[in-house]
Amino acid sequence: MDAFKPGSRVLLVDDLLATGGTAAAAAALVRKAGAKILEVRFVIELSFLNGREKLKDFPVRSLVVY
Repeated sequence: MDAFKPGSRVLLVDDLLATGGTAAAAAALVRKAGAKILEVRFVIELSFLNGREKLKDFPVRSLVVY
């Protein structure tokens, strides 16, 4: 059973945005499956590591930014 179908709308949620590599890889897999990412959200963002740069195709929100 698939997690979602092509054309699904997805909110990608993770606990930490550091360099952005993990979230960018997850986003690539979701897109490859044919879904659309509406937004990427994080609990904590380490802004000095510039992780948002790897996610510039998506709206990104974080609850706490350091």
